[in-house]
Amino acid sequence: MQGGVRPIRLLSCSLLALVCLAGAACRPADSRSSAKSIGRDRPSPSAVASPLPAPTYTGTASNASTLPQPDRPLPTDPRQAAAALASTTRSLRLAIDDWLNGTAQATEDPGLAVSLLALYQQRLYGLLIARPSLARATLARLPRWLSGEARANLTAGAELSALTAPLSHPAWFRTGRAEPAGVLLKAFKQAERRFEVRWEVLAAVMFVESKFGRTRSASGAGAQGPMQFLPQTWSAYGMGGHINDPHDAIMAAANYLHRSGAPSNDRVALYAYNHAQGYVDAVLRYAGQMERDSRTYYAYYNWQVFVRTASGVRRVTGPGL
Repeated sequence: MQGGVRPIRLLSCSLLALVCLAGAACRPADSRSSAKSIGRDRPSPSAVASPLPAPTYTGTASNASTLPQPDRPLPTDPRQAAAALASTTRSLRLAIDDWLNGTAQATEDPGLAVSLLALYQQRLYGLLIARPSLARATLARLPRWLSGEARANLTAGAELSALTAPLSHPAWFRTGRAEPAGVLLKAFKQAERRFEVRWEVLAAVMFVESKFGRTRSASGAGAQGPMQFLPQTWSAYGMGGHINDPHDAIMAAANYLHRSGAPSNDRVALYAYNHAQGYVDAVLRYAGQMERDSRTYYAYYNWQVFVRTASGVRRVTGPGL
């Protein structure tokens, strides 16, 4: 830790809920778990082995019937799973391109195609994290253009899932709408210019901490806002802003990370932000994917909030709710 920076302990209710890529991926923290295992090998209640046509998107005039509905069953055959993930990812990228071409700064609603395809992609990754044998077989069947990205997402999800436990008071968990993707991206890039912290790293932190501001609950330790600051830490790095304001929180996080060692040592800076090596690795994996293809930022932006409780997992934001 550098410059007297105080660590922000962020193993909070937002992280507990948000590291779960989908219901099937969520599991209690286990000291024996590791990222290599990619979760526990158990079936998802929404997974099926019967053949399913892969979701497709052919442009803004696509028929809604070709898009995956929020409760669409997930394939459990590795060939089907690989085909579904490849088709969904390709279709999602096309839908994102159309979204951005229609609203250059992505300041409007992404539309049904992006929302449904992103949710199905998220649920597919969740299933694979929950079933490591299926994940290994599916990875072996993915096209080369997708295999690296898929492995990074699966590993990051497993790393974060190992840090989580069920919410003790799910009724207290609050959510809200995220600021438009383009508005947040502008803030990330403004923070990068001022503090030299890569915008992809800031976006990955916000993605992990609050799904880009969708969670509104404070942690058990009192961490607040879309970047989950403790009030005393905010007093030192918030620069007079409001802890719950997305723009102010992004700037404060960049300030904190810069004082902690970024950009010369992002790992040290992120470890100061959260003392968990799995957290650091996951954030950098997500950041790397966004740096490789900026459309991945818009895909992550449209991933939704799932919460895990003692009685099961449920989605609390997104299409159909």
